[in-house]
Amino acid sequence: MIVVTGGCGFIGREVVRQLTAKGHRVRVVDNLSKPSSVPPPDCEFVQADLTDPAAARETFAGARACVNLAALIGGIGYFHKLPASILSENNRIYSSTFEAAVTHRLERMLFMSSSMVFESADRFPSREDDLRVLPPPLTAYGFSKLVGEWYCRAFRDQHGLRYTIIRPFNAIGPEEAAGDEVGDAHVIPDLVKKIRAGQYPVELLGDGRQTRCFTHVRDIARGVVMALESERAVDEDFNLGASAEVTMLELAQRIFALCVPDKPFKTIFVPGFPGDVRRRVPDGSKAKRVLGWEPQIGFDAALREVVGAPAA
Repeated sequence: MIVVTGGCGFIGREVVRQLTAKGHRVRVVDNLSKPSSVPPPDCEFVQADLTDPAAARETFAGARACVNLAALIGGIGYFHKLPASILSENNRIYSSTFEAAVTHRLERMLFMSSSMVFESADRFPSREDDLRVLPPPLTAYGFSKLVGEWYCRAFRDQHGLRYTIIRPFNAIGPEEAAGDEVGDAHVIPDLVKKIRAGQYPVELLGDGRQTRCFTHVRDIARGVVMALESERAVDEDFNLGASAEVTMLELAQRIFALCVPDKPFKTIFVPGFPGDVRRRVPDGSKAKRVLGWEPQIGFDAALREVVGAPAA
């Protein structure tokens, strides 16, 4: 039995699909805190609050491994709106789930970290080893994810709990929901929502020159499953991400062309959020070397799937 915490979320649902497709028994544990949270099919589902240590111990019973995705998560506006809640709740989830894993002697804790741990990066593409010398992240969310990585190493050192750390870089896919306000969710669902609602010119946060590298959620979930099934991934960390950089201006232009093909693109720039990362680029060579993983779905195909456009 594999426990997937946060398995009703965007990445979690795809991880569960791929695990069950490979014949794994899966128990999803989620508090259904977001309106978009939906239990995946073909698995055992338990609704529980994993900040409660007793709930974590109960839901981890009988498991042999955990894919730990449970966390408060959102876009940059969400990070700035709820920094204390993010830091407090995520740390309580980590304490409860890691302690439960030790209690039930799990074989492995696969922890879903974040590319946000590289907020202070000054070397691109960024490698896993760069984190040893980088200043800590500036946002509470990025810092909370870095703390989760420390949980992995600390519980290995003291309790022998084997771990694998996965850092997804800007997952995209058709099931990711937009937020109520700009910045509550990630940039692509935000842009799609604004454009389809008729916003014109399209508002972009900052100057539009920030870059990201987008990776299809199916590719990220495939990497998670490969790492969980590999002995070579024990006590290792991996960046999972495509390396092609896209500016936010180019991203908005592409989405607009797919959604409103008969209208010229226009944009206006509005003040962004403090601390918005200018550049984030993964070095995925370790995942390729150790796991044999690399992205298979190109950005254009992924973006067309997100907006429901026909294949080129």
